[in-house]
Amino acid sequence: MISHITIVCYDQMLGSSVYGPVEMLSAAYHLQKHSENDSPWRAELGGLSVAPIEMAGGLLTMPTRELLSIEETDLIVLPAIWGHPKRTLKQFSAIIPWLRERSQSGSLICAVSTGCCFLAEAGLLDRKPATTHWYYFDRFARDYPKVQLQKKFFITQAENLYCAASINSLADLMVHVIERSYGSATARSVERQFSPEIRRPFESISFSVDEQTRTDDEMVIQSLQWLHDNYSEEVLFSQLADDLEVSLRTFNRRFKQATQRTPMEYLQKKRLDVARDLLKNTNMSIGEVGAQVGYGNLAYFSKIFKKRLMQSPGEYRNAVRAKLFSVVDQTPLA
Repeated sequence: MISHITIVCYDQMLGSSVYGPVEMLSAAYHLQKHSENDSPWRAELGGLSVAPIEMAGGLLTMPTRELLSIEETDLIVLPAIWGHPKRTLKQFSAIIPWLRERSQSGSLICAVSTGCCFLAEAGLLDRKPATTHWYYFDRFARDYPKVQLQKKFFITQAENLYCAASINSLADLMVHVIERSYGSATARSVERQFSPEIRRPFESISFSVDEQTRTDDEMVIQSLQWLHDNYSEEVLFSQLADDLEVSLRTFNRRFKQATQRTPMEYLQKKRLDVARDLLKNTNMSIGEVGAQVGYGNLAYFSKIFKKRLMQSPGEYRNAVRAKLFSVVDQTPLA
């Protein structure tokens, strides 16, 4: 569980990449039921000194603690930098060895946009996937040739290191981190409060080294491809196991070992990810959406949807489509 978050502070950082993660993670923590033994929630702004930092736009913020004195933290956020990052990287180069130490100790590190350059400067992204703001793709590739730049993805993961290409991607990433740390119900609740209109399934915009290593099992690769192609059909896992020439018990064990989900959990998530997209971007009825993703029974589809996303399909559609219409004339915006 994430109970201590450190925001690294440096000149010209974007405030939107500072306070958004703090607010979302704080909400997730306080939605949980805690015992007296649980660690209290704490967010700290860490600077090279406790002196005012000028953020983008001229606003000042005050670090709450000297960064290099923080030896234990659950999550580190490296905010986006306004303008070319080289000057900030040089001025705050003392951050780099601290990042190496925290990475080795197991802290999650989330870098936003050009904040990813700190991870690259530290060598932590060598031979690993990463992304950054599209405007700096070419420069980033020249400066850090050992990094596997993923231009087609908004989020990358390599073990405990995450890169988000933009502020909007950061919101998606925070929902993923919250789900990983606090569970699906809490993540859906935070998502509903903060970012339902921009939320996209994490898997559709991310590149993860873990996803690559998890699929080394050829049997699992074949089953994932089959589920991807046939999620809308009736699925009998016993038949799928027979087709793959393994017992159902072996199939379930190897599938969960590779994906961290049971086959049914994976299938339900796949179906609901597609359903969310259809509810947001099409005028299909809720019943039609359910049938399209493999739930012919409307009541059952609504039950499964609400259990996972904490909203009915209708409530979700209303939330994500609210900004498609003008407040003035109630007509679709161009």
